[in-house]
Amino acid sequence: MPLPFLAFLVAFALTYFLTPLVKRLALRTGAVALPVSRSIHTRPMPYLGGLAIFGSFVLTVLLIRGIPDGQTVRVLACGLLAMALGAFDDLRDLSSRTKFLGQILVACLLVGLGVRIFFISNPFTGGIIYLGDWSYVLSVLWVVAVMNVVNLADGLDGLAAGICTIAALAALFVAMRTTGLGHVAVLAAALAGSAAGFLPHNFNPAKIFMGDAGSMFLGFTLAAISMQGALKQTTAVALLVPIVVLGLPITDTALSIIRRLRAGRSIGQADRNHIHHRLLDLGLGQKKAVLLMWAVTAWLGLGAILLSEVHQGLGFALVITLAALGLLTFVGLVTAGSLASQEGKNLPK
Repeated sequence: MPLPFLAFLVAFALTYFLTPLVKRLALRTGAVALPVSRSIHTRPMPYLGGLAIFGSFVLTVLLIRGIPDGQTVRVLACGLLAMALGAFDDLRDLSSRTKFLGQILVACLLVGLGVRIFFISNPFTGGIIYLGDWSYVLSVLWVVAVMNVVNLADGLDGLAAGICTIAALAALFVAMRTTGLGHVAVLAAALAGSAAGFLPHNFNPAKIFMGDAGSMFLGFTLAAISMQGALKQTTAVALLVPIVVLGLPITDTALSIIRRLRAGRSIGQADRNHIHHRLLDLGLGQKKAVLLMWAVTAWLGLGAILLSEVHQGLGFALVITLAALGLLTFVGLVTAGSLASQEGKNLPK
């Protein structure tokens, strides 16, 4: 059996069996999320499920690869810090500014240790632009951005875990098709298996939440894996694969920032206007809303895989354009339908 497939199965099994143990720990320590005004859940829910995801990922990598190389050790060590930051936020409810500064510090440490984007290639001309000192800035921004995108996607039972599973599987496929990326393929497979193994416990009705410990770790590791892939692949492809697959939460995050800035509110202030909230406003239950968003993500994932197979500029642009048009059409229809539904409810009877 190829190592990546074995890594996926091992990680899935480890997460599946570790999660109930973490649930007991959360209940004993009082790590329970209470419902608030913007919550979807209506009853107290244990969280810190990210501990199981992180633990299974690390154990799988060590079991499959043995003593890891230096790059992998750096990713695992900084991943531990990302998970710890999220867990601390789960337990202490950090301010958005403090959490953001913590994310920057973790990203700076990873980049300072040598895991970064050194150059950007142009898929249309084949040329390469070496970033020089800008590689540090762009790499930190990349890691922090992906961490926040995944964190904001964790709004419905199973949504973030499913989206990250699909994104990691797309990265796995691309890595397996690229010579010299066997270690990245194992990391992607372990991440996909760890996220997927959490779904039986997290899909609606959820028995446990991953919390920020899980979402920050998943986002961090997706970003780190793509940067490792950029060392061997065309950089445009290595970075565009996660961008395309995560197109739905990225679009949702961008719309949230614009919406809050226009309202004069902090961009870190939560609300109930995300795409998944709008799907619920349309009358879809959590299961249907999550399955629909998974389907859109899977479609984008296929587009991301096509990017790795297309080497001509026209084909490259075509894939990006079709993915963007489909995504924007979906978001537009959901937004319009939600607004119409809300207006109908507000009409005098």
